[in-house]
Amino acid sequence: MSRMTWLLGAWVSTIASMSAFPVHAQTGEPAVIAAWTAAHQHSLLDEFEAFLGMPDVATDKAAIRRNAEVLVRMMDKRGLHPRLLENADRSAPPAVYGEWSVPGATRTLVIYAHYDGQAVDPAEWSSDPWKPVWRRGRLDVAPEIVERDASKPIDPDWRLYARSASDDKAGVFAILAATDALKANGLLPTANLRFFFDGEEEQGSPHIGELMRLNRASLRADAWLICDGPVHLSGRRQLVFGVRGDANVELTVYGPKRPLHSGHYGNFIVNPALKLARLLASMKTDEGRVAVAGWYDDVVPLGAAEKAAIAAAPEDDAGLLRDLGQVTAEMPGTSLAEAINQPSLNINGIRVADVGAQARNVIPTEARATLDLRLVKGNTVEGQFGHLRAHIEKQGYLVLDRAPTDGERTSHAKIATVTLESGGYPASRTPMDLPIARDVAAAMRTVAGDSLVLTPTMGGSLPLYLITEVTGAPTLVIPLANPDNNQHAENENLRVGHLWDGIATLAAVMRLPSAAAAGD
Repeated sequence: MSRMTWLLGAWVSTIASMSAFPVHAQTGEPAVIAAWTAAHQHSLLDEFEAFLGMPDVATDKAAIRRNAEVLVRMMDKRGLHPRLLENADRSAPPAVYGEWSVPGATRTLVIYAHYDGQAVDPAEWSSDPWKPVWRRGRLDVAPEIVERDASKPIDPDWRLYARSASDDKAGVFAILAATDALKANGLLPTANLRFFFDGEEEQGSPHIGELMRLNRASLRADAWLICDGPVHLSGRRQLVFGVRGDANVELTVYGPKRPLHSGHYGNFIVNPALKLARLLASMKTDEGRVAVAGWYDDVVPLGAAEKAAIAAAPEDDAGLLRDLGQVTAEMPGTSLAEAINQPSLNINGIRVADVGAQARNVIPTEARATLDLRLVKGNTVEGQFGHLRAHIEKQGYLVLDRAPTDGERTSHAKIATVTLESGGYPASRTPMDLPIARDVAAAMRTVAGDSLVLTPTMGGSLPLYLITEVTGAPTLVIPLANPDNNQHAENENLRVGHLWDGIATLAAVMRLPSAAAAGD
């Protein structure tokens, strides 16, 4: 028995015996890719850990550019002809572009992921977010720190803890590792491949439209495949046909012009924290519906195929609620799959004075909140923002897009500054019956079997609307991270078995049926 065969056997048997996630037996090309991955797992993880060790907070332009330069080197050694895509004045984080052209290929795919990450508060992490740490599992289940032994196959349930481990350096690295696996086994893609790694997705990709327009010829494709997000809650692989849109709103309400002692002025001057709390509470009903007039008016209903896909997907909302320590869903009687196909209004954060050891007896000058508006197909950023602004006015507020003047303060009891942040975009949803979507699903089934889940929309947001608007290409999302990965939060993690699954899935998709074979 060869070492590769032994590693593959050990890898599959370990998953089957220990993992709570579903396993599909591999044959043919998927088995070859899985065997290669098993044989090279430690060298792959060495490179991935080094990549994760580079801080990549989206707002740190210098750090993002360092990541881009390293990514160029990672792609160059794989023969993917990388280059940076810059906006006109080079002021924005670059995208990293690469390509793998195939003689005679009649289709082109752009494969997208992003290499920037969310901000971190190291004090909230159980380990340094920029020093990847291995644990036996999830922190609340198997938090023990472990070390890799390069002489042994790694347990697929082990998790790597670091910022961007799942969102979305996992996607970037799985794409690169899939090209490694194909090249090592003499397998060519069946379509020309273009790679687009976004450097500002966590800021809403405000320059992606400009970058695509400047490089339109290079990015023309039959489809864009987006590697981001978690697999289905059941742990099964999924192909997602859409995402919600996103917009962020900054909201500030005002108290006195200077901070006041709450003992001397309490019951006389209204605390802006109370104003903000009442205003935010007015935006949702006790049943979880957004109480802003017009919020649901423009929603494009799901079609028959989309409703059928939701009905066919495995569902365990009760189990999810138990896992999260909750008794009921926000919208009782509405499943998670149904809920993410409706527009939402979330409070990202509230800031007013201080709490705990830093608390003081004070009436502060202002209270602020950042609101996250998630859009579905039919909503527009401007439309939802307009509905929200009108709602705040109906609560008796003078609504401004700037700080109030002294004259406005003395003539209005309620004043709010409401501004729409840049970088928002509408939702996107690709028809489920497109031939290219059928072929991608068929390729994914070579590794997933009949367990593949087709999902009309995921809950998160990506700039898919902009991609289709500029390039004309449809978009499909191929998630690979474990569902409980803590993305955007402290202790973000990636289950390594999902990384291996992602490499196998992407290698299969790169070998999807040719246009001629598919009959397009």
